[in-house]
Amino acid sequence: MAFDKDAIIASLKEASISDLNDLVKAIEDEFDVSAAAPVAAAGAAGGDAAQKDTYTVELTEAGQAKVKAIKAVKDVTGVGLKDAKDLVDNAPSVIKEDVKEDEANDIKDKLEAAGATVTLK
Repeated sequence: MAFDKDAIIASLKEASISDLNDLVKAIEDEFDVSAAAPVAAAGAAGGDAAQKDTYTVELTEAGQAKVKAIKAVKDVTGVGLKDAKDLVDNAPSVIKEDVKEDEANDIKDKLEAAGATVTLK
């Protein structure tokens, strides 16, 4: 049986995402390999595949309860009331940078409890 890479590539282009996922799993099982990129190579290629160590908390939208959002921003950042108001008024705005995952999630929870929309980057 001859190996026809063009036919294989054509078949892959027509396959659905779930079919491709099943194919990857089958290849991993059959050949005892992993399709995951090594961490060192992923870091050199851009790092998105590697686990993030720090996050940036961004206030995307203040929500309906703007005063609550301002108070929450003031509490989590330690800035003054005017600075907190400026951050909320100028959303989307970065609330904190380079924070650990637990702290980022804690900040996100506090801001979302105040009605704000938050994104972790």
